[in-house]
Amino acid sequence: MKLVALGIFLLLITSCNERTDTEFSLTGKTNGIENGTWVYLDNADSQSVDLIDSTLVENNAFVFKTKLTNSPLHVVIRTNDDSNYRFLWLENNAMAFDASLTDFENAIVTGSNEENLGQKLRKELENLSEENQRKKEIEFIQKHPNSIVSVETLSTYSTTFGKKETKELFDQLSEKNKTSKYGKIIETYIKLNDVAEIGQHFIDFEMNDKNGNSIKLSDLKGKTILLEFWASWCAPCRKENPNLVKTYNRFKTKGFEIFAVSLDENKEKWIKAIEKDKLNWYHVNDFKGNGSKASLIYGVEGIPDSFLIDQNGKIIARDLRGEELNEKLTELLK
Repeated sequence: MKLVALGIFLLLITSCNERTDTEFSLTGKTNGIENGTWVYLDNADSQSVDLIDSTLVENNAFVFKTKLTNSPLHVVIRTNDDSNYRFLWLENNAMAFDASLTDFENAIVTGSNEENLGQKLRKELENLSEENQRKKEIEFIQKHPNSIVSVETLSTYSTTFGKKETKELFDQLSEKNKTSKYGKIIETYIKLNDVAEIGQHFIDFEMNDKNGNSIKLSDLKGKTILLEFWASWCAPCRKENPNLVKTYNRFKTKGFEIFAVSLDENKEKWIKAIEKDKLNWYHVNDFKGNGSKASLIYGVEGIPDSFLIDQNGKIIARDLRGEELNEKLTELLK
């Protein structure tokens, strides 16, 4: 009898423990949104739309009960026309999203400690100069070494902070953060980043072209090279491409070549952009996005970005565009 009673007791304990496991849900309130409007959750770390889940608004309310692949998870919540959107962190908790008196961006979100920290940081950055924003972000990372917001912020701005500052901040992070996907990007940056400054010799690297063939920057040794960083999803890059095509056609017979590194993660979109924009020069990609080996080596903060390398392999200019680039090439390739 005692054994039966003990068994029942253990079963009850197990059942109680199972019921305390929390699952993600997001209950939302909106204002002025029509019934039947779709609301989407997208992966915030993806370059293109990476849908996680969707639901419909009814009577200015919606509910998500999604199985999260990771927790915390960085997402964008948006309406189907993108007129309302908000970046936020989801956790395996019952969360609430209250935009009944405001827009999505200023909605009150509860149920996630990481989102609370992220929102606190966003508010503190408002109305600050870019320089003071970076200082505030460094303070935040130092103060919150266990937060996923800290390691995500550091991975975003590592090339801005520079290798030395980034390593010091990285060393202060928790082990969990260091081994996260953001931590691995930072670790790769620290490992690969070199001094790619004007007056220095170019830093060689090897990457695959669109046909899967491995080529090196040094394969173009002896030419004047524009090392170009771009992506199909980068609007300023695509806008500048027609000018770059004109420059290439003007100087290619005089020893000028372009070595373009894409930060695309999607091969099909990358190749389609090359063909559509008629970019008939060298193209490489490792499909690691902002974690691209070449961009980490050269400390690329944003795109478009470029390094002009002379025939002796010396970096002589950075981010020249349009007529400035044409004038410099005219001077070099007389």
